[in-house]
Amino acid sequence: MSSDRVTLEVSERGADQVGSRRVRRLRKEGLVPGVLYGKGHARAIVVGERELRSALTGPSGLHAIVDVVIEGQTTPHHAVLKDFQRHPIRGTLTHVDFHEVRLDRAIQATVSVQLVGESPGSKQGGTVQQVTREIQVEALPSAIPEHIEADISSLEVGGTVRVEDLVAIEGITFLDDPQVVLATCSIPRGITELEEAEAEAAAEGEEGAEGEEGAEASDDGSETEAD
Repeated sequence: MSSDRVTLEVSERGADQVGSRRVRRLRKEGLVPGVLYGKGHARAIVVGERELRSALTGPSGLHAIVDVVIEGQTTPHHAVLKDFQRHPIRGTLTHVDFHEVRLDRAIQATVSVQLVGESPGSKQGGTVQQVTREIQVEALPSAIPEHIEADISSLEVGGTVRVEDLVAIEGITFLDDPQVVLATCSIPRGITELEEAEAEAAAEGEEGAEGEEGAEASDDGSETEAD
């Protein structure tokens, strides 16, 4: 659960720090531009990338409650990460959006799904495939989990694990349709086709053997009549 609180000091961006050219300059200086969204307002902010990365890699991950402290102010703004962008090659953070929240009001969030346990079907030659990797949940900001676990220890070949199979967690509501499939277990198509071909070949072989036995019996009968 994201019960840990992280403090992040930021500065408001002035008019001289808005615009693509000025934003590029900020990034070269190791700063990340962003926006702090609140009820009826949106503040343009800037934060050190090192400090930002540290705040988002704690025990609660991307679902941590961040106490955003704006330079020159003493009252923190309780916020959660709304969105972020990375440089496609270097992987550095290039933009971040925070959304102010009330700690006593539930919010909706997207949470990753992790498969746990060992599927019996995999021991029978089946392949487990994760179909859905994220689900929507609703909970208080402090109760949003870093991930949801889906138990596949009862997943047989041909079976499925759905949202309705998730273990209920107190204080958390799963918002997705209960019938949404999270994981399946099936025999790979190539193996299935090979087994079918082998079965057909075996059946044809048996039919051929029976035909030969019938022909031999007929030959014996003809010779007896001739005598």
